[in-house]
Amino acid sequence: MIIKHTASAGTVTKNDCQVTVAPGTEGIEVELQSIVKHQFGDQMIQAARSMAEEMGVTAAKIKIEDKGSLDYVIRARTETALLRAAKEAEA
Repeated sequence: MIIKHTASAGTVTKNDCQVTVAPGTEGIEVELQSIVKHQFGDQMIQAARSMAEEMGVTAAKIKIEDKGSLDYVIRARTETALLRAAKEAEA
């Protein structure tokens, strides 16, 4: 899957996260902002990275703004953002 433009999914409200995906040059880069980063940051980054890998993404920048979401929310928001970012931009 090729990321063609920047797209996002989710909100920055309690128990949710906003995931923004942008084209990358090499590899999958994940940036995380979270109030629980020190406790669960590695698992949250892995949830986003594994979803991107499962979808066949080879180059992307993923930014997660978390407000206490669970892994399945991060995976769902990442999937939606990736699908939106892979579509052609509408004029």
